[in-house]
Amino acid sequence: MTVLRVVRRGSAAEMERERAARREPRGDIVAERTVGEDQFEARDGPFRDYERTLSMERTGPGGDGTGEAWQLTETTSYRLAVPVWAWLFHFPVRSALRRRRDAYGYWWAPPDRLSARAATVLGLLCTIQVVDGYLGTVLTATLTFAADEFGRGNTAQGVLMGVVRAGVLIALVTAALADRHGRKRLLLATGLGSCLITAVGAAAPGLWFLGGTQLVARGLSTALGILIVILAAEEMPARSRAWAMSVLVLCAALGSGMAFAVLPMADLHISGWRLVYVVPLAGVAVVVWVGRRLPESRRFETAATGRVSHDGVVDRQADPEVAARRRRRLILLAASAFLIAMFAAPASGLRNDFLKDEREFSATAITLFTYFTNTPIGIGVFVGGYLADRRGRRPIGAAGLALGALLIAWAFFTDGAALWLLTLAGGVVGAIAVPALAVYGPELFGTHRRGRSNGVIVMVGVVGSALGLIVAGGLSDALDGRLGPALALLAVGPLIVAALVLLKYPETVGQELEEINPEDR
Repeated sequence: MTVLRVVRRGSAAEMERERAARREPRGDIVAERTVGEDQFEARDGPFRDYERTLSMERTGPGGDGTGEAWQLTETTSYRLAVPVWAWLFHFPVRSALRRRRDAYGYWWAPPDRLSARAATVLGLLCTIQVVDGYLGTVLTATLTFAADEFGRGNTAQGVLMGVVRAGVLIALVTAALADRHGRKRLLLATGLGSCLITAVGAAAPGLWFLGGTQLVARGLSTALGILIVILAAEEMPARSRAWAMSVLVLCAALGSGMAFAVLPMADLHISGWRLVYVVPLAGVAVVVWVGRRLPESRRFETAATGRVSHDGVVDRQADPEVAARRRRRLILLAASAFLIAMFAAPASGLRNDFLKDEREFSATAITLFTYFTNTPIGIGVFVGGYLADRRGRRPIGAAGLALGALLIAWAFFTDGAALWLLTLAGGVVGAIAVPALAVYGPELFGTHRRGRSNGVIVMVGVVGSALGLIVAGGLSDALDGRLGPALALLAVGPLIVAALVLLKYPETVGQELEEINPEDR
């Protein structure tokens, strides 16, 4: 429990006026209600425990009240309802409680005041998202070391990475099951399964055994990521869903970075890479801990009750108008994911080859380039979430996507400082679009179809990434090894999507999911 005391001193009249002002219940970072004389508790806000009291006492001499000094003490005792991550908000929240405002609104906080439940759920989802980020990166980080131990070359690695992508089918089936059996149950099952099967890879006798375990583990971790996003969207307030997406993306990046942070263990021995696969066993404990505290999605529970108790809920799902709207939205989002992935996959996956072969970067230079251009991307993600909930998804998503794609493609035609700066700018600007567009997946489908639809979108995106790598590689070989023209051609995809966002995407900022999907009412 954190205790904050604010003390003010002055004359009796001054302190009476101050006390009268502070007797008004707060409506900024916390919404209060009066529970006694000079005693208040939280009616709404991201606090597990909260109490504010006022006390006034004389501190100076005088018997008739003339010239006396008085002291007003405001004591606030609170505990944030943010598991694991509360320390990040310690000083901002303390400052907000000390400096009372007329209304809610902080640059570091979501646009809506979160309830205790929403803050708890988001904190738990961020925790498990770190695990998911690690699980999704472990093969990428270690494959070259595993191939060295097993005596396999680049061709085998490329084929294995392609085969592992088929795990998206597992994600599709699992996400669809979550529409019937609940988000929490499937989220925990995929988290545990992915951690355990990844750990089995530490004992791989050969490269293809490792690939088989990763096919299943990556499929489950992809499903885990889908369910995390869905559960977050179903729990967050209407004007804070994009902000929540940005926070989850940053947590996934943290987990991905942790996979590379432990990668130096691969230098200890030719089999040292296997230790990276043992780390997810710690993730099992994290998933179990989260599972004991994470509630089922309130919207899924409401929808499940409606499905059992009211035939009208099921009838509305099968209504031709509802089905047609759902089909249009699915085609729109799946086509967008396909076109974006066709550009994004080769732009990131083939960049190191471009730097090494076309710009003659050393391994050290590539590492420095990667850190310089990738680290600030988190700023773009956070800013994108902030703007998407305040200015709208469509303008932020379209502008970030189009400008980011153009800058990144342009970078492949440059060298020297321009290459570094254009790649940096393209990454940061493009990241602004991520939360604005990512939130559409869970927003545009009803509760009974949300998991299945998002699984299909992810699957189509994976197909787009595979095709993009093939097309970019083939065009590059046909153009004397130059990757720039191939990416310039593929950059047309994100530009088309930016136009679709402006012309065809609905603006969903500030709307409840039931407004966007009337069949859920």
